[in-house]
Amino acid sequence: MKQKRADENYMREALGLAMNGTGGASPNPRVGCVIVRDGQVLGRGWHHRCGQPHAEVEAVRDSGGNVAGATVYVTLEPCCHYGKTPPCAQMLIEHGVARVVAGMTDPNPIVDHKGFRLLEEAGIAVTIGTLEKECRWMNRGFIRRMTLGRPWITVKIASSLDGDIALQDGSSRWVTGPESRTKVHMLRAENDALLTGVGTILADDPELTVREAPGRSPLRVVLDHELRTPLEAKILNGDSVLFFTGKDVPAAKKAAFAAKGALFETLDCGAGEEMDYIVKKLCEKGVNYLMVEAGAKVTSSFLSSGLVDEASLFLAPKLMGAGLHFTGELSVARMDDAITFKDIACEKCGGDLWIKGVLACSPDL
Repeated sequence: MKQKRADENYMREALGLAMNGTGGASPNPRVGCVIVRDGQVLGRGWHHRCGQPHAEVEAVRDSGGNVAGATVYVTLEPCCHYGKTPPCAQMLIEHGVARVVAGMTDPNPIVDHKGFRLLEEAGIAVTIGTLEKECRWMNRGFIRRMTLGRPWITVKIASSLDGDIALQDGSSRWVTGPESRTKVHMLRAENDALLTGVGTILADDPELTVREAPGRSPLRVVLDHELRTPLEAKILNGDSVLFFTGKDVPAAKKAAFAAKGALFETLDCGAGEEMDYIVKKLCEKGVNYLMVEAGAKVTSSFLSSGLVDEASLFLAPKLMGAGLHFTGELSVARMDDAITFKDIACEKCGGDLWIKGVLACSPDL
């Protein structure tokens, strides 16, 4: 029992370190590592960015390299293959560690228990599953991409208590308060891509960048069948924007957008298959976490698709009456078909309520 408590305490520290990789590690997983010997922490590390050293390498370097006989606490199974960096399992073997405690197996089929087997064959004791639930939640997007071929998808909504995101005339600035807007910028920084529809671009001309919180801006994605986005739109400022368009958009029109750094994907799919097509393409681009920040049409389409994992609702303490509802285009025929949550939490965010939770349709991790 004493060893179990110690393992969990060091794994919690490794989880905290892994959080430092938020926004930078993708498409790789977020991983933290703590190396301990005789009750003393020798080194700590986390994976900063794809292509840079993994958490285990950072922790060994932090220790000065003297880790013989130590226990390595790592949130994810050490890799066993050459990618952009050498295999961590072999590195731990060469440094003579005595034990590896891992939070979870790597869902990447290239690894998937092979790292553990390599360690065990070298005589290193392996413990798997310490704080596994927390470790899996930490890398829910990576798990989704590796197992289902899509990102972890969150729908963000800012509305009145009666569910309106705008008045009948389209006025929507601002529904929620400044604290909620700051929190939204923090959520943007935690995601790899942010998706909206052309209706939101035309109505609000948003930048959809991270400005009121630390962190980098995600890839901005616009669903725009006819490429109706104005060339002067704010979203075309700064980093590249990815447009999903129909097949009939003239090449010359696309070229004008490309000159401003825009990228394109053609919606080469049938009716009713767009959401699946979009998330598959984003997965191929290494997107682990996608946030949908759009109007009623796109939001309803994603919710109807059954692809959404999580919802983040910011509710202002106001009633807007017969306005534009965020699920205005979502049709439910029977009460049994209503979209439900299997996990939900509520807290205050300034003067607003922030309700967040995992949807019942989201597969277990």
